[in-house]
Amino acid sequence: MKLVLLSGWGIDARIWRPLGPHWPDAVEVSTPDWPGYRASPGLEQPDDLEALAEAMRDALPADAVWVGWSLGALLAAALLDHLPPPRGLIRLGMAGRFTGAPGCRVSAAELRAFRRAFLRDPDVVWQRFLARQLGGEAHPDSAHQALARLIGTRPPADTAALDAGLAQLATLATDGPLARSGCPSITLIGEHDPLFDIAALSEADVLPGTGHCPQLATPEHLAHTLVATARVLPSMEDSA
Repeated sequence: MKLVLLSGWGIDARIWRPLGPHWPDAVEVSTPDWPGYRASPGLEQPDDLEALAEAMRDALPADAVWVGWSLGALLAAALLDHLPPPRGLIRLGMAGRFTGAPGCRVSAAELRAFRRAFLRDPDVVWQRFLARQLGGEAHPDSAHQALARLIGTRPPADTAALDAGLAQLATLATDGPLARSGCPSITLIGEHDPLFDIAALSEADVLPGTGHCPQLATPEHLAHTLVATARVLPSMEDSA
């Protein structure tokens, strides 16, 4: 089994490192960075999904299960319109949309204000976003310190990529591309996720004891859950 793990807004692929000791031997895991993150070259137009698909084509094989976390799930779904669909997509910490739909706790107006503030002071607003998404963990301060040890204390992406990501959080949706591609999908949401109301998401599976960042809070459980979930995803033929 192959898993491709895709990170979310403002956080690079190092977020998956806590899961490393917990993967079964038979599972092949890759953790590519999005363009503009760390050493990955940025796109000339960071909001160009066709260019993003070309940049990520080799990292997103069709014989794998893609695991998109947060914005990573929105981008992975959007790329289904441009790349051969994978065996399945696991939406981790993401529903059909990030905002403007049942279960979404971030309003469109709040996200617009956040983006305006980000353009004025990217570093401060990035830290504010990290604190918001870690607020659902049992020990948010410890989780924040653990995240800082993984990715540092400055944004690990260029400002253009981060700004494009905020626009994509506001506009992208997963359900349309999933339906068009026939790609099987399962949604996993932490029971204390501060960005989503799990009670309003009837089709989501609950991750107990965590919020938006199970990679930090419950890495062993998350690794086992991702493997188990990937194994029970229906085939493309079953989903048709």
